[in-house]
Amino acid sequence: MELNGIKPADGAKHAKRRVGRGIGSGLGKTAGRGHKGQKSRAGGFHKVGFEGGQMPLQRRLPKRGFKSQSLKYNAEVTLTALEQLGLAEVDLLALKQAGLVGQIAKVVKVIKTGELTKAVKLTGIGATAGAKAAIEAAGGSIA
Repeated sequence: MELNGIKPADGAKHAKRRVGRGIGSGLGKTAGRGHKGQKSRAGGFHKVGFEGGQMPLQRRLPKRGFKSQSLKYNAEVTLTALEQLGLAEVDLLALKQAGLVGQIAKVVKVIKTGELTKAVKLTGIGATAGAKAAIEAAGGSIA
């Protein structure tokens, strides 16, 4: 391959449509804009969602719902995941290094999904009531 032989892929480049260049071109006179009206004029367009002054759809519909931005800092860990992790002491840093929670997680809670047989000591991590009972039954503790 030489620099003078480089060319774009087939179909990547195509000639721009030349409008308003006479009747023989097929796009003369009105240049594909139809007759009259706002969309036929130069500079005649409106913002997205504008309905000619009628109350737009997004304002006719009721406002609904809310998504908390603080939820992205919360994370969950299952008992099964703790079992597979195999550490005696688990804290937030250990969970992040193992990839069980995201790097931006600030609040982690253990939920009761699966079984736990090993004794695990949790530090700085919350647990649901069921998960707490399962951890303590396995000989672990929550600090």
